[in-house]
Amino acid sequence: MMNKKNIGIFILAFLLFSATYAQSNLLNAKKPSNIGEKTDEQLAVDNDKPLEYGYIDDRDILWSKVVWEYIDLNERINLPMYYPVDTTTVSGNRRSLFDTLLRGIKSGVITEVYDDSYFTAKMTKAEISSKLYRIDTTEAGIDELNAGATNIDEYVDKINLTSQDIEGFKIKGLWYFDKRQGELKYRLLALAPIAPDIQMMGREDMDISEQLPLFWVWFPDARQTLHEMKVFNQKNSAYPISYDHLLNARRFNSIIYREENIYGNRDVAQYVKGNALFQVIESNKIKDEIRNKELDMWNY
Repeated sequence: MMNKKNIGIFILAFLLFSATYAQSNLLNAKKPSNIGEKTDEQLAVDNDKPLEYGYIDDRDILWSKVVWEYIDLNERINLPMYYPVDTTTVSGNRRSLFDTLLRGIKSGVITEVYDDSYFTAKMTKAEISSKLYRIDTTEAGIDELNAGATNIDEYVDKINLTSQDIEGFKIKGLWYFDKRQGELKYRLLALAPIAPDIQMMGREDMDISEQLPLFWVWFPDARQTLHEMKVFNQKNSAYPISYDHLLNARRFNSIIYREENIYGNRDVAQYVKGNALFQVIESNKIKDEIRNKELDMWNY
Protein backbone atom coordinates (compact mmCIF):
# COMPACT_ATOMS: atom_id res chain seq x y z
CA MET A 1 0.00 0.00 0.00
CA MET A 2 2.87 2.32 0.84
CA ASN A 3 4.57 1.57 -2.44
CA LYS A 4 1.47 2.53 -4.40
CA LYS A 5 1.28 5.79 -2.49
CA ASN A 6 4.91 6.59 -3.24
CA ILE A 7 4.40 5.80 -6.90
CA GLY A 8 1.38 8.11 -6.98
CA ILE A 9 3.34 10.94 -5.38
CA PHE A 10 6.18 10.43 -7.85
CA ILE A 11 3.83 10.55 -10.84
CA LEU A 12 2.13 13.69 -9.51
CA ALA A 13 5.48 15.40 -8.91
CA PHE A 14 6.62 14.46 -12.41
CA LEU A 15 3.47 15.87 -13.99
CA LEU A 16 3.76 19.10 -12.03
CA PHE A 17 7.40 19.45 -13.05
CA SER A 18 6.57 18.74 -16.70
CA ALA A 19 3.68 21.20 -16.71
CA THR A 20 5.87 23.90 -15.15
CA TYR A 21 8.63 23.25 -17.69
CA ALA A 22 6.16 23.34 -20.58
CA GLN A 23 5.23 26.93 -19.73
CA SER A 24 8.55 28.04 -21.28
CA ASN A 25 10.11 29.83 -18.31
CA LEU A 26 6.83 31.43 -17.23
CA LEU A 27 7.38 30.82 -13.52
CA ASN A 28 11.07 31.73 -13.63
CA ALA A 29 10.68 34.95 -15.61
CA LYS A 30 11.85 38.09 -13.79
CA LYS A 31 10.12 40.28 -16.37
CA PRO A 32 7.55 39.63 -19.13
CA SER A 33 10.21 39.66 -21.84
CA ASN A 34 11.78 36.56 -20.27
CA ILE A 35 8.66 34.47 -20.93
CA GLY A 36 9.37 31.91 -23.63
CA GLU A 37 13.14 32.23 -23.39
CA LYS A 38 15.18 29.07 -22.98
CA THR A 39 18.85 28.58 -22.24
CA ASP A 40 21.17 26.90 -24.72
CA GLU A 41 21.20 23.83 -22.48
CA GLN A 42 17.39 23.63 -22.52
CA LEU A 43 17.30 23.98 -26.30
CA ALA A 44 19.89 21.21 -26.67
CA VAL A 45 17.87 18.89 -24.44
CA ASP A 46 14.59 19.71 -26.18
CA ASN A 47 15.85 18.69 -29.64
CA ASP A 48 12.67 20.38 -30.84
CA LYS A 49 12.18 19.58 -34.52
CA PRO A 50 9.58 17.82 -36.68
CA LEU A 51 9.58 14.05 -36.48
CA GLU A 52 11.30 12.83 -39.64
CA TYR A 53 9.42 10.58 -42.02
CA GLY A 54 10.84 7.13 -42.56
CA TYR A 55 11.97 6.12 -46.02
CA ILE A 56 9.27 4.30 -47.98
CA ASP A 57 10.38 2.32 -51.01
CA ASP A 58 7.92 2.18 -53.89
CA ARG A 59 8.08 -1.62 -53.74
CA ASP A 60 6.75 -1.50 -50.18
CA ILE A 61 3.53 0.23 -51.25
CA LEU A 62 1.05 -2.54 -51.89
CA TRP A 63 -1.87 -0.17 -52.62
CA SER A 64 -2.36 3.61 -52.71
CA LYS A 65 -4.91 6.28 -53.53
CA VAL A 66 -4.59 10.07 -53.74
CA VAL A 67 -7.49 12.04 -52.27
CA TRP A 68 -8.35 15.71 -52.03
CA GLU A 69 -10.23 16.89 -48.93
CA TYR A 70 -11.85 20.09 -47.70
CA ILE A 71 -11.49 21.25 -44.07
CA ASP A 72 -14.34 23.59 -43.12
CA LEU A 73 -13.19 26.11 -40.51
CA ASN A 74 -16.78 26.66 -39.39
CA GLU A 75 -16.72 23.27 -37.69
CA ARG A 76 -15.82 23.37 -34.03
CA ILE A 77 -13.14 20.68 -34.20
CA ASN A 78 -11.32 22.70 -36.88
CA LEU A 79 -11.31 26.01 -34.96
CA PRO A 80 -7.67 25.60 -33.79
CA MET A 81 -6.66 26.24 -37.41
CA TYR A 82 -8.73 29.43 -37.58
CA TYR A 83 -7.85 31.15 -34.32
CA PRO A 84 -6.35 33.47 -33.26
CA VAL A 85 -7.51 36.09 -35.76
CA ASP A 86 -6.53 38.91 -33.38
CA THR A 87 -2.81 38.56 -32.68
CA THR A 88 -2.48 41.53 -30.30
CA THR A 89 -3.38 39.50 -27.21
CA VAL A 90 -1.47 36.26 -27.85
CA SER A 91 2.16 35.23 -27.80
CA GLY A 92 4.35 35.32 -30.88
CA ASN A 93 4.31 31.54 -31.33
CA ARG A 94 0.51 31.40 -31.68
CA ARG A 95 -0.94 32.30 -35.04
CA SER A 96 -3.67 30.94 -37.28
CA LEU A 97 -2.67 28.34 -39.85
CA PHE A 98 -3.05 30.87 -42.66
CA ASP A 99 -0.85 33.45 -40.91
CA THR A 100 1.71 30.75 -40.16
CA LEU A 101 1.98 29.74 -43.82
CA LEU A 102 2.09 33.38 -44.92
CA ARG A 103 4.84 34.18 -42.43
CA GLY A 104 6.93 31.27 -43.71
CA ILE A 105 6.43 32.36 -47.33
CA LYS A 106 7.33 36.01 -46.67
CA SER A 107 10.43 35.06 -44.68
CA GLY A 108 11.62 32.76 -47.45
CA VAL A 109 11.55 29.60 -45.32
CA ILE A 110 8.67 28.15 -47.35
CA THR A 111 9.57 28.23 -51.04
CA GLU A 112 7.60 25.37 -52.60
CA VAL A 113 4.35 27.24 -53.39
CA TYR A 114 2.29 26.42 -56.48
CA ASP A 115 -0.88 27.60 -58.19
CA ASP A 116 -2.61 24.19 -58.26
CA SER A 117 -2.55 20.81 -56.55
CA TYR A 118 -0.63 19.21 -59.41
CA PHE A 119 2.36 21.51 -58.83
CA THR A 120 2.62 22.57 -62.47
CA ALA A 121 3.57 26.22 -61.96
CA LYS A 122 5.53 27.68 -59.07
CA MET A 123 4.27 30.99 -57.66
CA THR A 124 6.47 33.97 -56.84
CA LYS A 125 6.04 36.19 -53.78
CA ALA A 126 4.62 38.92 -56.01
CA GLU A 127 1.99 36.57 -57.45
CA ILE A 128 1.01 35.43 -53.96
CA SER A 129 0.83 39.01 -52.69
CA SER A 130 -1.43 40.03 -55.58
CA LYS A 131 -4.07 37.61 -54.29
CA LEU A 132 -4.05 39.10 -50.80
CA TYR A 133 -5.07 42.71 -51.43
CA ARG A 134 -7.04 44.98 -53.74
CA ILE A 135 -6.69 48.72 -54.34
CA ASP A 136 -9.86 50.69 -55.08
CA THR A 137 -9.91 54.27 -56.28
CA THR A 138 -13.05 56.28 -55.51
CA GLU A 139 -14.88 58.30 -58.15
CA ALA A 140 -13.57 61.46 -56.52
CA GLY A 141 -10.03 60.13 -56.91
CA ILE A 142 -10.64 59.40 -60.59
CA ASP A 143 -11.87 62.96 -61.04
CA GLU A 144 -8.72 64.24 -59.35
CA LEU A 145 -6.57 62.16 -61.69
CA ASN A 146 -8.45 63.54 -64.70
CA ALA A 147 -7.85 67.04 -63.34
CA GLY A 148 -4.11 66.41 -63.28
CA ALA A 149 -3.55 65.60 -59.60
CA THR A 150 -0.65 63.28 -58.78
CA ASN A 151 -1.24 62.54 -55.09
CA ILE A 152 -4.63 60.89 -54.51
CA ASP A 153 -3.76 58.69 -51.52
CA GLU A 154 -6.76 59.97 -49.57
CA TYR A 155 -9.06 58.68 -52.32
CA VAL A 156 -7.52 55.20 -52.44
CA ASP A 157 -8.75 52.27 -50.34
CA LYS A 158 -6.63 49.16 -49.84
CA ILE A 159 -8.61 46.03 -48.95
CA ASN A 160 -6.50 43.26 -47.41
CA LEU A 161 -7.31 39.59 -47.11
CA THR A 162 -6.77 38.50 -43.49
CA SER A 163 -6.98 35.24 -41.59
CA GLN A 164 -10.57 35.94 -40.57
CA ASP A 165 -11.57 35.77 -44.25
CA ILE A 166 -10.28 32.21 -44.63
CA GLU A 167 -13.20 29.81 -44.98
CA GLY A 168 -11.28 26.54 -44.95
CA PHE A 169 -8.36 24.55 -46.32
CA LYS A 170 -8.04 22.07 -49.12
CA ILE A 171 -5.53 19.29 -48.60
CA LYS A 172 -4.06 16.66 -50.86
CA GLY A 173 -2.77 13.42 -49.42
CA LEU A 174 -1.93 9.81 -50.14
CA TRP A 175 -3.45 6.80 -48.42
CA TYR A 176 -1.23 3.75 -48.86
CA PHE A 177 -0.81 0.24 -47.49
CA ASP A 178 2.72 -0.40 -46.24
CA LYS A 179 3.36 -4.11 -46.68
CA ARG A 180 6.43 -4.04 -44.41
CA GLN A 181 4.45 -2.59 -41.50
CA GLY A 182 1.27 -4.35 -42.55
CA GLU A 183 -0.94 -1.32 -42.01
CA LEU A 184 -2.75 1.50 -43.78
CA LYS A 185 -1.04 4.88 -43.52
CA TYR A 186 -1.60 8.46 -44.64
CA ARG A 187 0.87 11.05 -45.87
CA LEU A 188 -0.14 14.70 -46.29
CA LEU A 189 1.30 16.17 -49.50
CA ALA A 190 -0.04 19.72 -49.83
CA LEU A 191 -2.52 22.22 -48.43
CA ALA A 192 -4.18 25.39 -49.65
CA PRO A 193 -6.10 28.17 -47.83
CA ILE A 194 -9.56 28.83 -49.26
CA ALA A 195 -11.01 32.36 -49.37
CA PRO A 196 -13.28 34.57 -51.51
CA ASP A 197 -11.75 36.29 -54.51
CA ILE A 198 -10.21 39.51 -53.19
CA GLN A 199 -11.34 41.33 -56.33
CA MET A 200 -14.98 40.68 -55.39
CA MET A 201 -14.87 41.05 -51.62
CA GLY A 202 -16.98 43.92 -50.27
CA ARG A 203 -18.78 44.50 -53.56
CA GLU A 204 -22.53 44.14 -53.25
CA ASP A 205 -23.08 43.96 -57.01
CA MET A 206 -20.92 40.84 -57.39
CA ASP A 207 -21.40 37.27 -56.28
CA ILE A 208 -18.60 36.05 -54.00
CA SER A 209 -20.07 32.66 -53.22
CA GLU A 210 -17.21 30.84 -54.99
CA GLN A 211 -14.30 30.02 -52.72
CA LEU A 212 -10.90 29.75 -54.37
CA PRO A 213 -7.55 28.30 -53.24
CA LEU A 214 -5.05 31.14 -52.82
CA PHE A 215 -1.99 28.92 -53.30
CA TRP A 216 -0.86 25.34 -52.73
CA VAL A 217 2.00 24.71 -50.31
CA TRP A 218 4.08 21.53 -50.59
CA PHE A 219 3.67 20.22 -47.04
CA PRO A 220 7.13 18.67 -46.44
CA ASP A 221 8.70 22.06 -47.23
CA ALA A 222 6.49 23.79 -44.63
CA ARG A 223 6.91 21.32 -41.77
CA GLN A 224 9.60 23.27 -39.89
CA THR A 225 7.52 26.47 -39.95
CA LEU A 226 4.38 24.58 -38.93
CA HIS A 227 6.27 22.86 -36.11
CA GLU A 228 7.49 26.14 -34.62
CA MET A 229 3.97 27.56 -34.38
CA LYS A 230 1.86 26.14 -31.57
CA VAL A 231 -1.84 25.35 -31.38
CA PHE A 232 -3.84 25.94 -28.22
CA ASN A 233 -4.59 22.70 -26.39
CA GLN A 234 -8.05 23.01 -24.84
CA LYS A 235 -7.50 20.06 -22.50
CA ASN A 236 -4.18 21.30 -21.11
CA SER A 237 -2.71 24.69 -22.02
CA ALA A 238 0.64 23.62 -20.52
CA TYR A 239 1.09 21.23 -23.42
CA PRO A 240 0.43 23.03 -26.70
CA ILE A 241 0.81 21.05 -29.91
CA SER A 242 2.23 22.21 -33.22
CA TYR A 243 0.46 22.54 -36.55
CA ASP A 244 2.79 19.86 -37.90
CA HIS A 245 1.58 17.45 -35.22
CA LEU A 246 -2.06 18.43 -35.66
CA LEU A 247 -2.02 17.84 -39.42
CA ASN A 248 0.07 14.67 -39.39
CA ALA A 249 -2.15 13.18 -36.66
CA ARG A 250 -5.27 14.21 -38.66
CA ARG A 251 -6.81 15.98 -35.68
CA PHE A 252 -9.46 17.63 -37.83
CA ASN A 253 -12.65 16.82 -39.68
CA SER A 254 -12.79 16.90 -43.45
CA ILE A 255 -14.81 15.78 -46.44
CA ILE A 256 -13.38 14.18 -49.57
CA TYR A 257 -14.28 16.25 -52.63
CA ARG A 258 -12.05 14.44 -55.16
CA GLU A 259 -10.28 11.12 -55.53
CA GLU A 260 -7.79 9.74 -58.00
CA ASN A 261 -9.88 8.07 -60.71
CA ILE A 262 -10.08 7.09 -64.36
CA TYR A 263 -12.22 10.11 -65.27
CA GLY A 264 -9.41 12.63 -65.00
CA ASN A 265 -9.70 12.95 -61.21
CA ARG A 266 -13.09 14.62 -61.47
CA ASP A 267 -14.70 16.12 -58.38
CA VAL A 268 -17.56 14.42 -56.57
CA ALA A 269 -19.70 17.46 -57.40
CA GLN A 270 -19.15 16.81 -61.12
CA TYR A 271 -20.86 13.43 -61.14
CA VAL A 272 -23.20 13.88 -58.16
CA LYS A 273 -24.81 17.14 -59.17
CA GLY A 274 -27.24 19.42 -57.41
CA ASN A 275 -27.67 17.50 -54.19
CA ALA A 276 -25.33 18.30 -51.31
CA LEU A 277 -26.60 15.37 -49.22
CA PHE A 278 -25.81 12.83 -51.94
CA GLN A 279 -22.37 14.41 -52.34
CA VAL A 280 -21.68 13.89 -48.62
CA ILE A 281 -22.90 10.29 -48.89
CA GLU A 282 -20.55 9.72 -51.84
CA SER A 283 -17.67 11.24 -49.87
CA ASN A 284 -18.39 8.92 -46.93
CA LYS A 285 -18.52 6.01 -49.34
CA ILE A 286 -15.00 6.81 -50.54
CA LYS A 287 -13.85 7.07 -46.90
CA ASP A 288 -15.34 3.66 -46.10
CA GLU A 289 -13.65 2.06 -49.11
CA ILE A 290 -10.28 3.41 -47.95
CA ARG A 291 -10.89 2.41 -44.33
CA ASN A 292 -11.95 -1.11 -45.30
CA LYS A 293 -8.93 -1.59 -47.53
CA GLU A 294 -6.75 -2.45 -44.53
CA LEU A 295 -9.20 -5.13 -43.36
CA ASP A 296 -9.53 -6.53 -46.89
CA MET A 297 -5.77 -6.96 -47.11
CA TRP A 298 -5.92 -9.50 -44.27
CA ASN A 299 -8.69 -11.59 -45.81
CA TYR A 300 -7.71 -14.80 -47.52
